[in-house]
Amino acid sequence: MLGWRDFGRMTKRELALQFGLVALVLIVVIGAVRSAQINLAELGITSGFSFLNRDTGWGYSFSLLERTIDDTYRKTLLIGFLNTLFVGFISIFFATILGFIIGTMRDSRNLGLQVASAAYIQVFRNIPLILQVVFLYSILIHFPSPKQAYSIGDVMFLTNRGIIVPVLTIPLGVVAGVVVMSIALAIGLARFTKNKLQGVLGWLAGTIVLLVVAILIFTPEGSSVVSVPYLKGLKFRDGLTITPELVGMIVGIVLYGAAYIGEVVRGGLAEVKRGLVEAGSSLGLGNFGIWWTIKVPMALRSIVPPLGNQWIFIMKATTVGVAIGFSDLFYIVSTSITQSGQTLELISILMGGFLLVNFCLAQAINWLNRRLALKGYG
Repeated sequence: MLGWRDFGRMTKRELALQFGLVALVLIVVIGAVRSAQINLAELGITSGFSFLNRDTGWGYSFSLLERTIDDTYRKTLLIGFLNTLFVGFISIFFATILGFIIGTMRDSRNLGLQVASAAYIQVFRNIPLILQVVFLYSILIHFPSPKQAYSIGDVMFLTNRGIIVPVLTIPLGVVAGVVVMSIALAIGLARFTKNKLQGVLGWLAGTIVLLVVAILIFTPEGSSVVSVPYLKGLKFRDGLTITPELVGMIVGIVLYGAAYIGEVVRGGLAEVKRGLVEAGSSLGLGNFGIWWTIKVPMALRSIVPPLGNQWIFIMKATTVGVAIGFSDLFYIVSTSITQSGQTLELISILMGGFLLVNFCLAQAINWLNRRLALKGYG
């Protein structure tokens, strides 16, 4: 990729060629857009983004924000974008944790753990993601009705309408704020605390304090801290209903992504020199001590670049939700195209949304890779 210093070293002829190429690309793009506008006008189809202020008149399965069928296309697309981010980052988080577990099992000396993890990887990596998601969704919608729901401790219920679980009564925005502050605390402790165990314990204590303070301040007066679901009539009241579409999406993507991340982790752990492991053993470290203090820190430098590619892939994999009706950005855009006919505009919004998210994710991965690189090396 060219930087400003590279332009400073170029001759006038090279600069002219670079700018000429850019100008040619712009002319081709502008010409194509203009030609499309003329053709659409001849067909009686108006172009532009003014349709974003029109009401949609249709609903969908899941939203993080309050919604009605009278929402504008602008708000509906925003909801789809937030749904994509929500599923993508939750899937990345849990797929990374499960992938590290699977990769560690693959690197283990225990034959049973090796066989189990290898079988997991072969099964979930070789079945198409969309097939896994549809299969999981088919299982979820065949759960019993609320009247015959499977009960777990009388606080969690499995039904064909979703999984109903207890939930904190504090607003969702407050929960998001606690999560953001917890992440900031973890980054700060990782940066300034040399003892990793103390850092983890400090992060756990700080997160608990933040959550307790949020509960004490933002819990509505006269209501309990936790809303527990209960059956009334033909449906459950209170609690939180996690729709089958959301469960199928997250579980399917996590299981699929973890299979690839597990192989990335196994490869990184296998690259750690045997002499370092033997040195740890001679110092009296156990298996977990060697894994935590030697193998993982050394392996991260080779794990992060391919791991980042898997994170970007998982974010793009959220588009399979259209197969089961999950209202992510791709599903919202597809439905909006059918309803409004604004194909080019909506496709450009879809591409721009994914380009923005994945570009930011790639920059975060590059920053992490630079932080983990050995100073003065290369």
